[in-house]
Amino acid sequence: MKVLAINCGSSTLKFQVIEVEEEAAPGRERRLASGTVDRIGGRAAIEFAAENGERLQEAAPVADHGEATQRVLVWLGSCGFLEPDGLVAIGHRVVHGGEQFVEPTLIDDEAMDAIEAVSDLAPLHNEPSLRAIRAARAVLGPAIPMVAIFDTAFHRTMPERASRYAIPQDLAAKHRIRRYGFHGLAHRYMTERYAAITSTPMAQAKLITLQLGNGCSATAVEGGRSLDTSMGFTPLEGLMMGTRSGDVDPSLAAFLARREGVSVEEVEGWLNTRSGLLGVSGRSRDMRELLEAERQGDQRAALAVEMFCYRVRKYIGAYLSALGGAHAVVFGGGIGENAPTVRARICAGMDWCGLTLDQDRNAAAIGVEERISADNVEVHAYVIPVDEAVIIARDTAGCLLRQRRG
Repeated sequence: MKVLAINCGSSTLKFQVIEVEEEAAPGRERRLASGTVDRIGGRAAIEFAAENGERLQEAAPVADHGEATQRVLVWLGSCGFLEPDGLVAIGHRVVHGGEQFVEPTLIDDEAMDAIEAVSDLAPLHNEPSLRAIRAARAVLGPAIPMVAIFDTAFHRTMPERASRYAIPQDLAAKHRIRRYGFHGLAHRYMTERYAAITSTPMAQAKLITLQLGNGCSATAVEGGRSLDTSMGFTPLEGLMMGTRSGDVDPSLAAFLARREGVSVEEVEGWLNTRSGLLGVSGRSRDMRELLEAERQGDQRAALAVEMFCYRVRKYIGAYLSALGGAHAVVFGGGIGENAPTVRARICAGMDWCGLTLDQDRNAAAIGVEERISADNVEVHAYVIPVDEAVIIARDTAGCLLRQRRG
């Protein structure tokens, strides 16, 4: 079946049309079309391409994710994907599923209301997906079913010792406060691909998966299930990121609000959009720019990179302890997949736990699936480029098959 996988970010929309064979093993999917709408909310950069050679590349105003979805569907229609033998379903990545959504869910009015009800837990993330869902409904009507795939679902297996905060539990229950975790599709993809390429039974895999991009998170995986993860109630917790601070003292927001004479909400905005690599370096959230600035002697850029690598290394150490050792550390995301220097600095000095990189393998592994550790080490390291669309398409197809079988 042909599935349109839609993945909405805060200012981007990515899509793939993927053909999924109902009884085929993972890895047999066929990509028929793909594209991105970047810088939504202004003059967007639009790039679409299909397997048959059809292409679209332009810059145009795109107001929101609903309009971006309309543009995608119009283009897919011009390429013949909306013909009777075309799309069977649409799968939408939804960042926050709250406590209710723990598996792929067929989207109906009730599901829409429930997704909207938890949007206050992730307003910058769920609303774009809701706009895309509404736009797809408006264009296609009820003829093509849609399925929501939730980023938080992978982390619902965390034990309470990892998922709870040490706050009054009546308040936690009243306000649905817990460590939800995010980037679930990415961590799941890295886990499944590691098991496939190493012929390791999923039930035996003990991994630390690292999604390192503009947003960053680490997950301890045991038996294919999330044991702990660095992001928590919101995507602000955990690792240092492009513009997010990661872990800070909880009193910092109120302290800065008092000293600066602003609201706590404004300080939260600073922690989300003005901190991380950007805040420390004072120049960029882009790791490539910071590495170049460091080479030219920029000390603030050097500090930003050093802090970033140190904090990832610290989480690796913590999760090695939580897991009682691991088979591998897996790097994914824009930085994890494409920055050998950063990977080397993260893993530097970790010979104590049996993690040693092969310098040549690491240097050559840019955007490709590869083992980058030395031979005969206790903890291996892999680069596995993340493809969330495959998870979305596969889960969408599986959800529809379950519905058909009753």
